[in-house]
Amino acid sequence: MSTLLIKAGTALHLGTPNLARVALYKLGLRSGLNPVRRLSAEVPSGPFFSLPMRLADKRAEPRSGWFRQSEAFGQSLKGLDHAPPSWIAGCVSGKPVQGAERHWWQIPDFDPAVGDIKTVWEFSRFDWVLSCAQHAAKGDESALKRLNDWLADWLQSNPPYKGPNWKCGQEASIRVLHLAMAAKLLDQVGGSAPGLLDLIDVHLQRIAPTVLYAMAQDNNHGTSEAAALFIGGSWLEFNGRTEGRRFTRSGRRWLENRARRLIEKDGSFSQYSLNYHRVMLDSLSMVELWRRKLALPSFSPMFYTRAAAASDWLRYMTRSANGDGPNVGANDGARLLPLTDTDYRDYRPSIQLASVLFHSARAFSEEGDWNQPVYWLGQTLPEKQLPPPRSAQFDEGGYFVLRQTPVMALLRYPRFRFRPIQADALHLDFWVGGDNWLRDAGTFSYNTEQQWQDYFPGTAAHNTVQFDGRDQMPRLSRFLFGAWLKSNRVEPLIRSGDIQSCGAGYRDWQGAKHFRRAELSEKALRVTDQLSGFASNAVLRWRLKPGEWTIDVDAQRIQSGDFSLTVATAISIKRFELVEGWESRYYLQKTPLPVLEIEIDQPGELITTIEWMTV
Repeated sequence: MSTLLIKAGTALHLGTPNLARVALYKLGLRSGLNPVRRLSAEVPSGPFFSLPMRLADKRAEPRSGWFRQSEAFGQSLKGLDHAPPSWIAGCVSGKPVQGAERHWWQIPDFDPAVGDIKTVWEFSRFDWVLSCAQHAAKGDESALKRLNDWLADWLQSNPPYKGPNWKCGQEASIRVLHLAMAAKLLDQVGGSAPGLLDLIDVHLQRIAPTVLYAMAQDNNHGTSEAAALFIGGSWLEFNGRTEGRRFTRSGRRWLENRARRLIEKDGSFSQYSLNYHRVMLDSLSMVELWRRKLALPSFSPMFYTRAAAASDWLRYMTRSANGDGPNVGANDGARLLPLTDTDYRDYRPSIQLASVLFHSARAFSEEGDWNQPVYWLGQTLPEKQLPPPRSAQFDEGGYFVLRQTPVMALLRYPRFRFRPIQADALHLDFWVGGDNWLRDAGTFSYNTEQQWQDYFPGTAAHNTVQFDGRDQMPRLSRFLFGAWLKSNRVEPLIRSGDIQSCGAGYRDWQGAKHFRRAELSEKALRVTDQLSGFASNAVLRWRLKPGEWTIDVDAQRIQSGDFSLTVATAISIKRFELVEGWESRYYLQKTPLPVLEIEIDQPGELITTIEWMTV
């Protein structure tokens, strides 16, 4: 298949309306026709918040993150004093953006001097606003002073529409959402300070003119920006500023649209990513909390059905032992509603809040930190308890989840209605309790050396088969693959006795074929890979939990403690060895891990048997 045909086919998949939106956005920005180029505003002035008239729920505990130490991408950085951080420098490198006094649209998207612009944006997502508000809600006047002082300092460094922190509508939206939740924590949604309302207004003015570009992405940019328009607009209206009405209407319309388009009936989300799924789900939770607070009309039944399905999807993917889940899909370090000191990879606080809001039930019955968002945001824990997750097939998104206490296996197969950002077809994740024995690589960074930009989204970074040393799909750009895979054979999830099984396969754009079947019993997981159509070689990879591993090449077996993996085949194995690979559990961090590679040079079948012992 020629490159031209691949690009044409990919364009059709992306959709003509979306391509037109992107083209019009770029043309309008370059020519000055887009009204976003003509925005101007005075710098809002404080104070923005005051101490609450009544203190927060006694069970609500303020977090130390972003109060005693700064954070970035789910990791602690350094201790904090009262001095605000540098808002226009990379949070890792400390290097400032040159020419930050320019209008945001004059600053390049990828500045080599800065590197990953997400490191500049991170502190300006206002996670610290939530933390300060929590402590102020407990009566800490120094926290209130820090909150107001830092907001004033941020505005001095980032006057409206100038500098890198105004470049992205989603980043502006996250600030609106966090300011709104802070107002809720401090009981200042009504009677809000004029400076705070001005701050919300200048953000909505930035978001609205480019919202169609956000929608063209078919990802969480759209859900975040719609949420900000709805929440921010209704906030202005609630405080007597009628100009908020147009933002409210736009936000409501797009929220309904995004729920219908991006969330499948089975709860799968367009980005095929656990962490981006959480970003979307937290956005919907904040929207519903806000709607209830202001007693606004309900959304459609479809909206609530999709939100409930999305909360179930994340619950089924998560391990109740520690709240972690497969590192599937892109993971850029985002956690949109950080109200607890739980680990960044603990999804339980988001799941519990969404379950309370959209199921009127608890996902987790026990008392734990996962209840903190419920307490902080003024909700009541229902008596009703959701049933524990079981084995399931999410066919609209392309996921099998096999569960057999205490293990879970996830098999990912291609159902790409939206653009895939990783070449991870037929990746298999495997867990025993809270331990991830066979794992995905993650993301590392969106703007780094080419070696790592190729590696982490590529086929070699997943537990699947790589044909002829290439990715399963050709890469067309930083965030786009072509020749999207389609499953040509899907065996639905079935149970026969104590064995659960499922399977799926594909044929890639160069004719290579891979079919994978997984069979889970009480004592073993058996994975069968049928491979053909490749030119020279195929490499099966199992990316292993870091630790001490022994390898027996003759027996084609590796072992670590009570966990073992054996590969059997009727054909000759060219290579069976442990090599070094890489994983990124947290954005901008990469660590080595052992990878078992099994190489063959002829068509055939590989059978992997995984066994474990539990106490």
